[in-house]
This record gives sequence, C-alpha cells and structure tokens, in this order.
Amino acid sequence: MATTTAGTRSATIYQDDIIKSSSARVFLGLSRIGIGLYFLWAFLDKTFGLGFATESANSWINGGTPAQGYINGVAVNGPLGGFFELFANPFGDILFMAGLLGIGVALVSGAGLKIAAVSGALLLLFMYLAQPPFAVDAASNPILDSHVLEGFLVVIPALTLSGDTLGIGKWWGGIVGNGWLR
Repeated sequence: MATTTAGTRSATIYQDDIIKSSSARVFLGLSRIGIGLYFLWAFLDKTFGLGFATESANSWINGGTPAQGYINGVAVNGPLGGFFELFANPFGDILFMAGLLGIGVALVSGAGLKIAAVSGALLLLFMYLAQPPFAVDAASNPILDSHVLEGFLVVIPALTLSGDTLGIGKWWGGIVGNGWLR
C-alpha cells in the first residue's frame, strides 16, 4: 500500500486492474521483455565485444569507449555536436553503459519501469538528436527513425504496468506502491 500526501493509505494499482484481457497482458509482458533484452544485448556487446556491433578489440573491458566512439564518430558532426562533445569522455561512457544496463534490467525484471521509461526515453531522445534523420543523407524518413519508435516502446510498460505479467512487478508494486520506484 502506498501512502498519499494526506497520510492516508491508497490501494496499489496492478496491471489486471487496467488491462482486462489476459492475452493483452501476456503480449505486453513479452514486449517488455523483448525491448529489455534489446538494451541488455547492447550493454553486453559493448562491454565484451561479442563481434556484432562491437568487435572484441573495441569492447569496454578491452579499453574501448562505447559512448565516445559514437559521439566522436557521429554526434559531433550533427547539428548539436557541441552539446554532445560534453559527453565524449570516460564519464559519458559510464553514464551510457549504466543506462543500458539499468534500463535493460528494469524492463526484463518488470520492476522500476517508471524510472526505466524516463531514462530510456531520454537516452533514445539524445541518440535521435545526435544524428537526426533530417541531417542524414540516406535517411528513409526525414522525421522519424528507430530511436523515436523505441522511445515509445520503453514508455508503454510503465503506463500499462506490464511488469506485473511475466515479471516481478506485482510483487515490487506491493512493496513500493504506485510511486516512482514502481
């Protein structure tokens, strides 16, 4: 139970209170896990250089700079390059990697979805602004790219409480209530 500002107890809201279809709840849970694994994979590949987007020699554990590589290679040439240069340092790498890990763990587990929604949408907004499609010659859409769509996807689990299905969200909600830690 959560405590309101007046000091009274309010009932914790669960996913089955707002999403009545059990198949929709399962689909939302699977979608949440899928986008969470997307973030976790990016973290693991950049950390260990599994040879997909990041070669082993460029991995974080081998001295690579995951955020700096992107910023120096792409973002500084974009319309907001000066702003993104602020993050082209080891602290920027730590922020980026902690964000990927935290967002991924929250989405896969189903706990902390509100924080994951805000931080994930903000990370994806920064990635969009670093290289907006209207500033790229080969963009297929001058306004939208995958970062915008993924930004919407990280918010949906928090709005629908999808951590309650196929995750620990229901248990976590019983502990923290409806607040920001939910």
